[in-house]
Amino acid sequence: MFTDQQIERYSRHIILKEVGGKGQKKLLDGKVMVIGAGGLGAPIALYLAAAGVGTIGIADADVVDLSNLQRQVIHFTPDVGKPKVESAREKMEAINPDVRVRTYQEWISAANIARIIADYDFVIDGTDNFAAKFLVNDACVLAGTPYSHGGILQFDGQTLTVKPGESPCYRCIFPAPPPKDAIPTCARAGVIGVLPGVLGTIQATEAIKYLLGQGDLLTGRLLTYNALRMRFREVPVKKSARCPVCGDNPTITELVDELDIETS
Repeated sequence: MFTDQQIERYSRHIILKEVGGKGQKKLLDGKVMVIGAGGLGAPIALYLAAAGVGTIGIADADVVDLSNLQRQVIHFTPDVGKPKVESAREKMEAINPDVRVRTYQEWISAANIARIIADYDFVIDGTDNFAAKFLVNDACVLAGTPYSHGGILQFDGQTLTVKPGESPCYRCIFPAPPPKDAIPTCARAGVIGVLPGVLGTIQATEAIKYLLGQGDLLTGRLLTYNALRMRFREVPVKKSARCPVCGDNPTITELVDELDIETS
């Protein structure tokens, strides 16, 4: 089933009773889509590749900027000006030639996200704006695809895992995006460089656990983290009967870009 090199590469996984050879085979057969190759996407992509997740998609239309390097650890100084998905792919394949990396150099939208997430077992949201986060949630809920939400700003981060039909979704907690400019972006408010490493690693862990079928996922639990106080807090959340996408009478039955809603 495995080559000698694979047995050596994944030996620390294989000796875990929760993983073993069968579990490692599940990882190699697994398909995970990472949306965003920035602060969160960087550690997520590196750890998924190192773990031997067989097919990893990564979507981002941006190019590497010098200001990214303070936190986006998958990109190096010589990568400035290079498409982020290509920079990420090179590092992922260098870590582990077993993995197949599919790149999508495009911004996600209502027109393309269903195509981008199709055929993947699990989706990870590493985006940096509310419009994208709500779109990822809606697309995954409508497709029935489990996913991990993550968000960071300044010294704070949060993450939640969603299993459509079984657990609360992002809109169960936040029914609609905040007003435009109500919450500043990382570019305007700043972010401590190590923060996405903490949250992204948790998101990668959730994907690996899901593929293995092991452990307790962050479903029904919003995990928040403050780096200054070095505190994690777990907030129980419940499915909302009035959720616009997964409630009893959903009003969102097709994908629409939130920015279009705001300007209409």
